[in-house]
Amino acid sequence: MRKKRRRFFCLFVFPGFFGITVFALAPFLDVVKRSFTAAVTGAFVGGKNYQVIFQNQAFLLAVKNTIRFTLTGIPLLVSAGLMVALMLSGFKNKGWIKSIYLFPLAMPTATVVMVWKLVFYKQGFLNLFLTRAGLVTGLWGEVHKDYLGTAAAFWVLVGSYIWKNLGYTVILWLTGIGGISGEMLEAAKVDGAGGWQRLWRVVLPNLKGSLFTIVILSFLNSFKIYREAYLTAGAYPDQSMYLLQHLFNNWFVNLELDKMAAAAVCTGGVLMLAILLLQRLWEDR
Repeated sequence: MRKKRRRFFCLFVFPGFFGITVFALAPFLDVVKRSFTAAVTGAFVGGKNYQVIFQNQAFLLAVKNTIRFTLTGIPLLVSAGLMVALMLSGFKNKGWIKSIYLFPLAMPTATVVMVWKLVFYKQGFLNLFLTRAGLVTGLWGEVHKDYLGTAAAFWVLVGSYIWKNLGYTVILWLTGIGGISGEMLEAAKVDGAGGWQRLWRVVLPNLKGSLFTIVILSFLNSFKIYREAYLTAGAYPDQSMYLLQHLFNNWFVNLELDKMAAAAVCTGGVLMLAILLLQRLWEDR
């Protein structure tokens, strides 16, 4: 048995552990070390870098917007995915519908950015549609709102995030719903439980595992929306959509690696604590 366990460890566990150590843990430890040193001289400066970033207005703005985006986008994505999955669960042949929802994930980022620019710029399709609707109804005149240059840019970013990630969310919800015992639902129906009662008392409690997986993936993917935001509005977008990734990119361009290292350590620590907290909450329930 010991030989089999060692063989199993050497063949399966060790390669993965070695890869994580070399490509993830070791670089992160190097970042931790750099967060206590000066960028140019490499001299030890203690907690000065951390003090600097927490006094930096751009960092505080980026943290605020990132938290706001996460707390807004994830609940909307999870709720929208659940509603769509509940509607699709009644269809027998829903394979092609799944493909439609997964299509945004297969689209290149440059294509997605081009679509958002065509829709939300001053001369974009949305303003053209609103102008035409206003002229037909007589309720308003021409519309030339710059959605990407005002506070509306935040909601454009949230919409882009939901649109791109809704597909896998729906698939995971459908997988969880498909795993619920039909006998359990039939028994609840025989006992007089209505549709809402079956949903609240039977379906949702059995989707706890799916909910945990979806929330974690959505949380991690919320930090990948930077590509769309950067390509759409540049390195210095409207303040409402200025995220931590924008700040990291600007610090990297200016070679302010000490600030970037300190901010990266803080961000990584918060991410780890959030994931552990979510796991603890799900285990307690």
